[in-house]
Amino acid sequence: MRLLRPLLLTLIASVSTAATVASLTGGFSSSTTSETEALLSALLEGDHSASRFPQHSTDQAGEQEPNQATAVAPDDTTIDPLLRVALLSQQPIRVVQPQGLSTCSTMAGEPVAPASLKSLLTAVSRTRVRCGTPEGTVKVNGRTYQGIIHLFNRGQGWIAVNEINMERYVSSVVGAEMPSAWNEEALKAQAVAARSYGLVHLIRPASSDWNLGDTTRWQAYAGQASSTAQTRKATEATRGLVLSHQGGLVESLYAATQAIVDEAHSHLGASMSQHGAQKLAQQGLTYNQILDRYYNGATLARIRRDG
Repeated sequence: MRLLRPLLLTLIASVSTAATVASLTGGFSSSTTSETEALLSALLEGDHSASRFPQHSTDQAGEQEPNQATAVAPDDTTIDPLLRVALLSQQPIRVVQPQGLSTCSTMAGEPVAPASLKSLLTAVSRTRVRCGTPEGTVKVNGRTYQGIIHLFNRGQGWIAVNEINMERYVSSVVGAEMPSAWNEEALKAQAVAARSYGLVHLIRPASSDWNLGDTTRWQAYAGQASSTAQTRKATEATRGLVLSHQGGLVESLYAATQAIVDEAHSHLGASMSQHGAQKLAQQGLTYNQILDRYYNGATLARIRRDG
């Protein structure tokens, strides 16, 4: 189990502020512009019947009774924005291999043959290369990633950026951050936390080229290697759900144990213990009850389309 390094700030951003930030941080591809604008314009729908954490019920002895809450059902109006993840764990980039019929090309659309790409990766070049398709896969240093891989070099070595849909990204993060065999409710809680964290960095990107990295400086991401049937199920069950506080988006911090949470995040506000989430799930708590324990005062909100 990976341990998160301390994240040094927490964010509760209003949608209007988020839209302003997003408009000032264009990257190397404009393919996500309309979808991101739609996301920002309808970020936190006021569906209070579906978004609020349930109140804990108690028995006659005053003890909390688990399993009284029902999870928020998936919604077919949820959008699935594209996220750019820098594959910092794969530096230096040695081999890039599009799978199936996928190919690589320059930003001008000129094809880049495998031999040429191999030579390019050993040289310092300002050429930008795009490999793969939205529905295909690409191997980077032997690890398989869904979506498109962008390659560029700003004079400090080649970097690969994986452009992937949020829900696929979340499924991989859940498996990289928690064992897939853990309780389903713990995996669901992790999915919501991972999605909220990813969405914060879609709105507030780390650079003009990518939203966030794939290491524990952000949250662990390992492509298809950490996406399993269990993590995909947990992701789909919570599709589009994020954590909100007073109409803003919560940067949902978490760490492996409560001891690390207390040491690293106590001065930053709410944070989830992953082992604690597993223990609560084993005790019968649902994912939204688990999230309520760790992000007290937050509500569930859904990423939705207008209308």
